[in-house]
Amino acid sequence: MTVLFGYHASHEQFSPRDLVDHAVAAEKAGFDCVMCSDHFAPWSRAQGHSGFAWSWLGAAMQATTSLPFGLITVPGGWRYHPAIVAQATATLTDLFPDRFAWLALGSGEKLNEAVVGQGWPSKAERNERLRAGAEILRGMFDGERVTRNGPLRVEKAELYTRPANPVRLVAAALSPETAEWAASWADGLLTACQSPRALEEIIAAFRRGGGEAKPVYLQVHVSWAESEEAARANAFDQWRSNAVDAYAAENLDTPEAFEAETADVSAADMDKYVRISADPARHVEWLRGDAGMGVDAIYIHNVGRNQPAFIEMFGRQVLPALRGA
Repeated sequence: MTVLFGYHASHEQFSPRDLVDHAVAAEKAGFDCVMCSDHFAPWSRAQGHSGFAWSWLGAAMQATTSLPFGLITVPGGWRYHPAIVAQATATLTDLFPDRFAWLALGSGEKLNEAVVGQGWPSKAERNERLRAGAEILRGMFDGERVTRNGPLRVEKAELYTRPANPVRLVAAALSPETAEWAASWADGLLTACQSPRALEEIIAAFRRGGGEAKPVYLQVHVSWAESEEAARANAFDQWRSNAVDAYAAENLDTPEAFEAETADVSAADMDKYVRISADPARHVEWLRGDAGMGVDAIYIHNVGRNQPAFIEMFGRQVLPALRGA
């Protein structure tokens, strides 16, 4: 199986204008695809950005020539009702046929979704709304006029500009339990890199739940710089606010709350959360291991602010080595 190697565009860390430049550079460097996040706020003030992903997707897809894009979003009815997600997705697929590769759906974080003032329910209720959102999206993509009473209300929602081809609805999952639960309704799985054993358990659970022939996408967090010291400093500066467990990630509500939660995290602790190395060969080794886990695409997120240098170096040394060139 040929594994694709993609670039992750982090809206929390860069302005939309800079991220368009990064996507163009990634295409020129030889990355196969792009994915981006869709958040209302960054996880720390040091990250400092949070552009509107849907607007950016149109600009980035126009600026690039052939790269397929993926997006992780939340159709639970807080920031976005699924009918609006369906319309936005259909518009992009009409403008850029065959290039909006997948839409990953998650249950969300309070940091982003609670800003519209509708509260923040339990994980069980959020999963219920996630499943309902996926069903509404699929029905609308299939040409139905959708009406539902709950858990997400929708009345006579129909797409008049419909996607020419089916849109892949992927489940975002970070635990075996969520992966197995989502496998029956999702067209694929998006997860983030953990230990090899934990990742194996997540993928196995997805396969066991009904995802045997469905694609698996993996996001990995790395920190590369021209020296080990700089790589570690970049990880600590930009990503220590993300050194939290799943419960905290879902329920903290401001960048300052994430900063307070991770105040005791040291630079030496960052290896638990980010692959830190100045050695391109080490990154090749890590990514080869990922590729052997049975994934279809790996999206690489360099957590430092040195994106142009990272893109250039990975395009020149890492990607050719992974492809056997």
